[in-house]
Amino acid sequence: MPKVAAYLAPMELGPAWMEWGLLGLFLACFLAATILPFSSEAVLLGMAAMGGEPMTLLLVATTANTLGGLTNYGIGRWIPSERLAEPSGIAPEKAERWKGFARRYGSWAALLCWLPVVGDPIALALGLVRSSFIPTAVLMALGKAARYAALLWLSKPMLAT
Repeated sequence: MPKVAAYLAPMELGPAWMEWGLLGLFLACFLAATILPFSSEAVLLGMAAMGGEPMTLLLVATTANTLGGLTNYGIGRWIPSERLAEPSGIAPEKAERWKGFARRYGSWAALLCWLPVVGDPIALALGLVRSSFIPTAVLMALGKAARYAALLWLSKPMLAT
């Protein structure tokens, strides 16, 4: 098995992701849901183009991306907010706005955790405000599944050519 570190460069879609099969897809989708700048969509579409079974790809991508999002939620839940804000360089006012958003919408905000740039702060904020775990996890998974399903569905005509 190739060395993992060689393939973790931001936004890099090396051949190893495809060689690793569903494990590569799982790792790509998990990493994309963390604070690392990484795109899982390219790996998913590459695997679909190689003839991967769409429902299997959807299940693996959704599961891994949800677990990555829940990792952010867990970081927010178990690390005190002052310890999070200081090393990350996030302005306290901005952190308070994210927490206010999470308090206002509660677990429903987890539907938006799939969004680029803002999805990770939403997951962290949901943890910080101690949003109920089960509804947050279910809604997060639904949002992420809808994104991947739409991506696979929209790419179907392109993959057929």
